[in-house]
Amino acid sequence: MSRVSDVMTRGVRTLAPTDSVVQAAQAMDELNVGVIPVCDGDRLLGMVTDRDIVVRGVAQGGDLNNCKLSDVMSGHVRTVREGDDVDDVLAEMASSQIRRMPVVDAKDRLVGIVSLGDIAAKGGDDESEIGMSLGDISEPARPDRAEEPGTGAKKARKQPG
Repeated sequence: MSRVSDVMTRGVRTLAPTDSVVQAAQAMDELNVGVIPVCDGDRLLGMVTDRDIVVRGVAQGGDLNNCKLSDVMSGHVRTVREGDDVDDVLAEMASSQIRRMPVVDAKDRLVGIVSLGDIAAKGGDDESEIGMSLGDISEPARPDRAEEPGTGAKKARKQPG
């Protein structure tokens, strides 16, 4: 059994909640990643994904240069510890349908990230379990297509503003 510390990525780039979504997108492009931890110093406040930027930033039609990460980031992030068992982390990823989790120390300071790719590349003793986890994580979400009761017609959504 591997531990998270055996497979995690250390030295993760972070941004502050006051940084703009444009800065986050540029960092993601530069690093070829889809997620950036949002921290106050080394204290994890949340995570911002490329999807957060699109759905909570671009889709709202605001000024992206003035849109802060605190406006679009996901708070209440699930975390793991360096000593956690990789199999347990895989099970958590599968049940929560997430591909990566921040790794924090005993004082809840960010020390890295563990991703499904990290586990597959560095700790994949059981390829079938990794494949099953990927299948569970990748299960398509149901679209938000609320219908008018009894009509089968899609409800019109209220537009913000």
